[in-house]
Amino acid sequence: MARVLIPLPHLDYDPSEVAVPWRVLTQAGHRVVFATPDGDVASADPIMLSGIGLDPWGWIPGLRQLRVFGLLLRANRDARRAHAALVQDPAFRAPLRWDALDAHAYDALLLPGGHCARGMRSYLESGLLQAQVAACFEAGKPVAAICHGVLLAARSRRADGRSVLYQRRTTGLTWALEKSAWSLTRITRFWDPHYYRTYREQPGQAPGYMSVQQEVTRVLASPDDFLDVPANAPQQWHKTSGMVRDRDRDERPAFIVRDGNYLSARWPGDVHRFAHTFADMLTAQDQART
Repeated sequence: MARVLIPLPHLDYDPSEVAVPWRVLTQAGHRVVFATPDGDVASADPIMLSGIGLDPWGWIPGLRQLRVFGLLLRANRDARRAHAALVQDPAFRAPLRWDALDAHAYDALLLPGGHCARGMRSYLESGLLQAQVAACFEAGKPVAAICHGVLLAARSRRADGRSVLYQRRTTGLTWALEKSAWSLTRITRFWDPHYYRTYREQPGQAPGYMSVQQEVTRVLASPDDFLDVPANAPQQWHKTSGMVRDRDRDERPAFIVRDGNYLSARWPGDVHRFAHTFADMLTAQDQART
């Protein structure tokens, strides 16, 4: 049984990217430990659970419950069920503090994402977490990162000053997926048009410069080390449209990248395959030790 650390921000983590791995890992017999900035219980991005606020009338009290785009963009049924169970889990309700973490006490690390800047920036910019990530990579522990979690990994530095992802292959939230969701929500959530962008470009920066894909790519040994769905891949439209998410019984829309003990994925639509693959990696590691 592996002991898996999942650090979380205080607010706005993506519910799919936390709850589905938690469910899959614990069902496989692994133990999950959570950590938050101050040891208080974390809260998911409520919009990603309910879908309320993602339609043009989402700011009107009497019409907010009427969802169209919100039903498309929120967590799917599998993820919502997993999240309802997660928030009752004793480990989730008693997280450690970030400053109390010791990477050597855990067998593996999983980095979920989320995009709402209100809560996610403290997580992505935390020197405490970056040090823990670097220690796990240095120790050769299995590390899994999805969506903006890949950005946290990219910002974590080895002793030589390079990113821990330098000379590794990875994926992450692609600019195509990030831009399409941002473009849609700028219209449907017009009163908060930048909800979907954690970081925005500054004057003089090219479009997408502050996207997850471009920031991650800048720390890699080669731009070719950032991988996306090949043009000739089976189910290519389902994998790249941003309209279809994978499920427990259908992982075809997913795309993940494994490089040794490091596993990465793009967005919540990959999370079931991502979680099952990481659970299998940890189970294989346990079996190799016995």
